[in-house]
Amino acid sequence: MSDKRSLTAVERTGDFGSAGARRLLRSGRIPAVIYGKNEHMHISLDAHEFTYKMRHFSETALLKITVGKKKHECLMKTYQEDLIRGQIKHVDFYEVTRGQALRTMISITLVGNPVGTREGGVLEQVLYETEIECLPKDLPETLHVDVSALALNHSLALSDVAMPQGVKLIDDGHRTVATVKAIRAEVVSDESAEQEGSAAETEE
Repeated sequence: MSDKRSLTAVERTGDFGSAGARRLLRSGRIPAVIYGKNEHMHISLDAHEFTYKMRHFSETALLKITVGKKKHECLMKTYQEDLIRGQIKHVDFYEVTRGQALRTMISITLVGNPVGTREGGVLEQVLYETEIECLPKDLPETLHVDVSALALNHSLALSDVAMPQGVKLIDDGHRTVATVKAIRAEVVSDESAEQEGSAAETEE
């Protein structure tokens, strides 16, 4: 696992609550929680390290958090940020267990140049994430969807997407991922609407 996805944390055993969180933030650390299947652990992170590395994180990036002598493999689920101060105030992690399948949302990235765009169409991404199930070791950072063969006025459904090895689609396969629409049809529709509007004003 890349060092950019590794964090060192300290377990918190007291001084909880909003006052304790403020003291922790002033000392250059961020309060956080690792949620396990049966219990959770309060920790604190080095603010500088986390802020620097978080640009490499995503909802599906497996992170290694070292707390004392124990290492936890986690997904970052949510974080709270003070936009005015540019400060991360709190982070929630979800611990995964090797050998046990997990369900999570994964982002969709379109790749390729659709045939339909060379025929005057415009590619439109309809779906930006989907739910999958897999073992932690098989978890991809993003789902790459090849739209090269997508023709004009055609759509690509989730059921048409080849899942990576070890990954199972949980979402509805009928959902549309992307489509290539004809520009001319949209322009004609707009012009027709304008003409109808002008005709109505003339009749009045």
